[in-house]
Amino acid sequence: MRSLRTAIVLTALAVAIPCGWLLGVGAAEVVLGRDFGVFPVITIPLGLIAAVTFALMSRINPSLRLAVLAGGVRRAILIL
Repeated sequence: MRSLRTAIVLTALAVAIPCGWLLGVGAAEVVLGRDFGVFPVITIPLGLIAAVTFALMSRINPSLRLAVLAGGVRRAILIL
């Protein structure tokens, strides 16, 4: 059971990277519009930190964390 939980957390951590990147780009687009220049240099690291922190939170069930991160990536790809 513990190895399954670890595998889910590691998968959530792998999904957190594109999710955080897309979160950072989306934040730059919301703040500055389509012509955001180099602003993602600031917002992408913040998005990555937020996504990785969420992936490693122990308060929430690992399956739910994975589902939220995967859903976030899917929605960001569809929107952007």
